[in-house]
Amino acid sequence: MENVPIMTIDGPSGSGKGTISRAAARALGWSLLDSGALYRLVALAGLRAGISLEEGPALARLAERLDLRFGSNSALEEVVWLDGEEVTSAIRTESAGNDASKVAAFPLVRAALLERQRRFAVAPGLVADGRDMGTVVFPQAEIKFFLTASADERAARRHKQLKEKGVAATLAALSLEIAERDLRDTTRAASPLVASADAILLDTTGMPINSVVERVLAAARERLSRRPMKDGRR
Repeated sequence: MENVPIMTIDGPSGSGKGTISRAAARALGWSLLDSGALYRLVALAGLRAGISLEEGPALARLAERLDLRFGSNSALEEVVWLDGEEVTSAIRTESAGNDASKVAAFPLVRAALLERQRRFAVAPGLVADGRDMGTVVFPQAEIKFFLTASADERAARRHKQLKEKGVAATLAALSLEIAERDLRDTTRAASPLVASADAILLDTTGMPINSVVERVLAAARERLSRRPMKDGRR
């Protein structure tokens, strides 16, 4: 990771961090780490192996040897494989997100995935999306953001996404799921969801996606312009 610029974008479910991270990575030409996908994959692999999501040690052992791969199709859409099988859609359901939140609460699972996440930091740079990217995984990152949005707006965003996919869901149920995930994420003993002291806080409530992306990129480019080159020059 030495001298590789890293941008971290943390925040709760529905804050827009996934969409913003992907847009920022494309604009900068950097790699992307979707840390949430790793926990979704651990949960999916665990369920397929008959492991209860309450069995932290067994899930951690599974996480250490997880056979996964990220790529893209001809339309440049993200594609994810687990044990040689494409599971892109399987890990993007509401239940998969809820399962990931449960799995992520185990310190052993988080420890098992730590170095795997850090290996994503390769030239020319990395955008890391998650909940503890700026506090635990990449505390040395020079560009950090923490996105928030009102609970009502986050539920409405997710409802719109699911409706566009033809998935039935109610705002009330989504609001409850988001509240439960927020509680788990902010109160877990290992790497709780919290803004890094040096992160730029950005409330995305009522903000169009392109406006958030512009602000993130402007702040990133300003900080990168002050970054010393490897030989000491700017």
